[in-house]
Amino acid sequence: MKEHFKEPVFREVDYDRTITTGNLIKSSKANFTGKTKISVEEDGHDSVKVILKKDQDDLVKEIKFICSCGKTKTIELDYSE
Repeated sequence: MKEHFKEPVFREVDYDRTITTGNLIKSSKANFTGKTKISVEEDGHDSVKVILKKDQDDLVKEIKFICSCGKTKTIELDYSE
């Protein structure tokens, strides 16, 4: 029963942004940097979506706020210290 409630895990891809033109990323230029979990929560009253990006250990790495008008704000958290 526990498997039905697990958050999906996605692989993160990083690439050299200076050599790409257009929307195509060549596989030789892409590197898998880790795995992440993404969850979306929406506040019905203020029409603000909150996207939480976590690592495999459930540490929040990024919080993104998306307003209904289209503006976004992002907070990136670094636990390296």
